This record gives sequence, structure tokens and C-alpha cells, in this order.
Amino acid sequence: MNKEKLEQFEEIAQKAQHITAMVKAEEEKMLAEMTSGELYDANNEFFCHKRALAKDLCFELNNKTKPSDEKRIDQLVRKIIGKCGKNCFITPPFYCDYGFNITLGDNFYSNHNLVVLDGGKVTIGDNVFIAPNCGIYTAGHPLDYKTRNTYLEYGKPITIGDNVWIGGNVVICPGVTIGSGSVIGAGSVVCKDIPENVLAVGNPCKPIKTINQD
Repeated sequence: MNKEKLEQFEEIAQKAQHITAMVKAEEEKMLAEMTSGELYDANNEFFCHKRALAKDLCFELNNKTKPSDEKRIDQLVRKIIGKCGKNCFITPPFYCDYGFNITLGDNFYSNHNLVVLDGGKVTIGDNVFIAPNCGIYTAGHPLDYKTRNTYLEYGKPITIGDNVWIGGNVVICPGVTIGSGSVIGAGSVVCKDIPENVLAVGNPCKPIKTINQD
């Protein structure tokens, strides 16, 4: 390769690196907007593509994997979930929007039909059990219909501490924190923070008993 061609090649490589850096910076900006808690456009090409990737993986997990093939289930779960601790198991079917905004601690278990709308961050600690048909929803929409009809939405983070048990058919709403050691009764709608070491039930979900962990 002569000097002129080498210089041309280096120039092309530099331009490609610059374009890649610009694209990465723009993607990071959009991801930051998504998790800021402020309104953002979830229907642009970037987010639609990311959701499609996650939903294709969920489809493979839910429809093309034998329940007995726990190794393949684990592989797919770790492809879907952003950060997954040791000894995690999600019982299909499982659904999420993106997956990369979900963090699971060690010894996580969820039963059938867990739905996680992870436009915002979802952080779950160690030794958390989730019963069937539960929903963890970080996504929300404006109350006024004019803004809502522009398809803007927001995502507010949900945090679940260590050693938490979530009963069946529980809905966890945007922005909620559930403290470590607590139990959420079946059918509850959790729309406000729940402290540590309590049994909480109802719609809206409220603590009714302190749990002695001694």
C-alpha cells in the first residue's frame, strides 16, 4: 500500500470512528432521557428497535424453549436482563420492554407471567421471590389527554430490597421502593413506598404488621 492510499485509509478510519462516537453519544443521551423521570418520546426509531430486540428474545424464551431446558432458559434470561446475579430463575412466560434497565440480585425467583415495563430502572435485591401474574411498571403517561396523545411517556425507577416476597397478582407502580424483608400480600397495588420488615396488603397497599426477623 503506497503512502497516498494509506493516508486515505487512515482518513476513512478516522471519519468512521468519529461517526461511531457521535452515534454512541446520541444513544447515551436518549438512554439518559429515558431514565430521567421526565417525559420522552418512547416511539422513536431507537427505542422501537431496542424494544423489538427484547421482545424477540422474550418470544424465544416463552415459545421456543422447553420448560425442562433450564440451561437454555438461563442463557436467554441473561441475554435479556441487564445485570443478573447468581442463581436467578425466571419461569416463562416473561415479558419486558427493554431488559437492559433491569438489575437482579442473587437467588432471584419469579413465577409465571411476570411483566416488567422497564423504561425506568428496576433494581431488585438478593433473595427476592415473586409469585405469578405480577407487574412491575416504571412507565407512566401524562394525565391530560392532549399531552398523552402525543405518545410521550416517563419512567420512574422501582427498587425492591433484599429478602422480599411479592404475592400473586401484585402491581408495583412507577417510582416505588419496597424495603428489605417485607412481604406484599396477593392482589395488592403498591403505589407508595413500603418500609422494611412489614407485611403490606391492599389497594392502595399499606403496612398492616411489623415482621420480627429475629
